Amino acid sequence: MTDQQEAFNLPGTSAAEHLPPAYPERAAHGTAGTLRAWQEEAINRYLDTGPQDFLASATPGAGKTTFALRLAAILRANRTVTQIIVVAPTEHLKTQWADAAARAGIRLNPEYSNNDGLGYGRHYHGVAVTYAQVAMKPVQHKLLTENADTLVILDEVHHGGDALSWGDAIREAYGTARRRLSLTGTPFRSDEARIPFVQYAPQPDGTTISLTDYDYGYGRALADGIVRPVVFMVYAGKMRWQTSAGEEMEARLGEGNAKDVTNQAWRTALDPAGDWMAKVLNAADRRLSEVRQQVPDAGGLVIATDHASAKAYAAMLREISKQPVALILSDDPEASSRIDEYSKGDSRWMVAVRMVSEGVDVPRLAVGVYATSSSTPLFFAQAIGRFVRSRRRGEIASVFIPNVPPLMRLAAELEKERNHVLEGPKSAEEMWDAEAALMSEAEREDKASSDLIDDGFKYEALASDAHFDRAVFDGKEFGGYAEVETEEELEFLGFPGLLEPQEVQALLQQRQSRQAKRSAARQGLHEHAPEKAEAPEALHRTLGEQRKLLSSLVGMYARVTGEPHKDIHNELRRICGGPTVGQASVTQIQKRIELLRRRLRP
Repeated sequence: MTDQQEAFNLPGTSAAEHLPPAYPERAAHGTAGTLRAWQEEAINRYLDTGPQDFLASATPGAGKTTFALRLAAILRANRTVTQIIVVAPTEHLKTQWADAAARAGIRLNPEYSNNDGLGYGRHYHGVAVTYAQVAMKPVQHKLLTENADTLVILDEVHHGGDALSWGDAIREAYGTARRRLSLTGTPFRSDEARIPFVQYAPQPDGTTISLTDYDYGYGRALADGIVRPVVFMVYAGKMRWQTSAGEEMEARLGEGNAKDVTNQAWRTALDPAGDWMAKVLNAADRRLSEVRQQVPDAGGLVIATDHASAKAYAAMLREISKQPVALILSDDPEASSRIDEYSKGDSRWMVAVRMVSEGVDVPRLAVGVYATSSSTPLFFAQAIGRFVRSRRRGEIASVFIPNVPPLMRLAAELEKERNHVLEGPKSAEEMWDAEAALMSEAEREDKASSDLIDDGFKYEALASDAHFDRAVFDGKEFGGYAEVETEEELEFLGFPGLLEPQEVQALLQQRQSRQAKRSAARQGLHEHAPEKAEAPEALHRTLGEQRKLLSSLVGMYARVTGEPHKDIHNELRRICGGPTVGQASVTQIQKRIELLRRRLRP
């Protein structure tokens, strides 16, 4: 045991033997009197080495703020440092850090501005600033840092890679700090920008992967009961839209279309004027009602793509729930106060425009609707992090998502933790030889986000419909096709709001079996009933297989009639609608296949 550990009554290296993994009730943000096992373990690791730089990755809701402030208090008390500077992504988080620090006995000035020079008040122990603030005057922040022995806490340090100027400014401002503690709760990178003060390991494919000094991932936190398990409620449905060329398109979410068709169908689903969003919001509100039977203050959050959609979703939820809805717009100066008001209340719904800032602490959020077109691993992790903050064991998060490949992959991989960050150099080759290429591909290929809006594609949404498709939990899929507001759908919306993770899986398996039997009986399939309920028109062929089958049938029809292939394709388009085969969806190709099969029957 080191002198520092003994002075602060910190046990040696076996933290898990001395502390429970979680407190019975969740303490106020940053004020925990008793450390969690991982926090003590991370502090011990830090104190054993006393590094200038230390990167800690902990899943959202695990208690990064408590860890950082306890370590800061230790370093101040033993005079390793005398000044604390916290760098946060947003103005809201500056205040949140200052409030938490005050409860931990550290006084930070969140009102410090670049106009204040090197003075921030003698009664403060330091300041809380934003990355943007530092980028505007890095030299001033360097001088402030060099005024005293300083610990710099870089909250959500991946923001140091958001812009080249930000990274350069942080490096200049804090390059001479006595100690630097970097924190992240979403260890994914959406680009190749290197983060200041972070070490990287080269990978076989030429990329580099960042290394952590301490890592506490979602899987460990879930096992410790610190975060909630997440059940993804997946909804699909038929979409219709018209392209700028006048072609009418029709596709189903989840049927394996080309990326551009999938993105356009996704955009159609999110259109507030269509039935898909109305039905999904109704289902989410029903799920929230079920959760509130056991967790009376449980709340829901809808994450929207833009202001217009957010306002429309809020109006729809007011009509559905018959209650006021908190609308949080990113350019609203009252956004922080609205979040605080919602967090402290017990109202049902909040709608936000992609305002899922890391660290925004609303522990009562239990139901979410992912109604944004952003699909990078970083943003998805931030979004899901808003729902996993546990207050007591047994709480479950339910997040509603559309059946589109990028989100389905991220949902399935949540607990497999394909982290951008590793625990140490020696594990890099073992864990990431196979993983690096997959992560790189996932981050490049499926960046739907603003592409759906800004890719120059002009279209008109015509119609959309929704049906329950499946539930995803712990990387496994449960259930199948169910029309909304049927018993088959309610099987999955109506499970209790308090369950242990092992109970969740058993219950979902049970309900899948019951749902399949009901669906089979409805379709008259009393023998050889499928394990999962399927749509009446379910297809099991890929887009490529559909195209090959259509080409084969066109060839057969041409031999029978003597018509050229081109004329047959044109006739199929005239009767069935839709663009050429290369741009058509699986649904549109299937209609042409069925027409040719009817004509070829003797």
